Amino acid sequence: MSKPQLTGWSREQMAQFAASDIPDQSYVNLGIGMPELVAKYVPKGREFIYHTENGLLGMGPAPQPGDEDPELINAGKKPVTTNPGASFFHHGDSFAMIRGGHIDVCVLGAMQVSQHGDLANWSTGAPDAIPAVGGAMDLIAGVKTIFVITQHTTKDGTPKLVEQCTYPLTGKQVVTKIYSNLAIIDVTSKGFQLSQLAPGITFQQVADRTDAPLMPQKLEQ
Repeated sequence: MSKPQLTGWSREQMAQFAASDIPDQSYVNLGIGMPELVAKYVPKGREFIYHTENGLLGMGPAPQPGDEDPELINAGKKPVTTNPGASFFHHGDSFAMIRGGHIDVCVLGAMQVSQHGDLANWSTGAPDAIPAVGGAMDLIAGVKTIFVITQHTTKDGTPKLVEQCTYPLTGKQVVTKIYSNLAIIDVTSKGFQLSQLAPGITFQQVADRTDAPLMPQKLEQ
């Protein structure tokens, strides 16, 4: 049974938490949608080199309104900026970077994530669904670490974190950490484990909206 939606963190806060867990000097690919917001947040003292599948290394955040360049876009066709030292190349070379294991972290959206880290993020499988896998399957196969940013439930309250994905899979056992509006959750060998709760959100509220067992937060030693 679906539960009423809760607010928790904003999309920007979720992106900021994800950015805070990316190691310094990482090569990072950002998926379409909420993951794109991560480009706005680079913790002080760190440098991230953002990569986009259409052939740009050194991508910066979205430009200010009115400063957009229609020829400077990311893989989702959204306007972006470039950082000093950025380079442009053929999308075939871009995918060679991904498939060759040269990208350290990828942040993706999700329709479902299973307790085993399986990811479904490209189709609901419905007859009228428009498949849009893009480069996601290459990314989850070639990138070292996969983070997911997603609302904890759908608009009607259906859990996105589940025991088994019912939508077509993007990849199996690939997600390591989930940043939702309600909580940050680690995907462990034993399943979902709470890492941090959003302000005003209780463990039980998150557990009730997670369609799989949720282990409580580890106590500090």
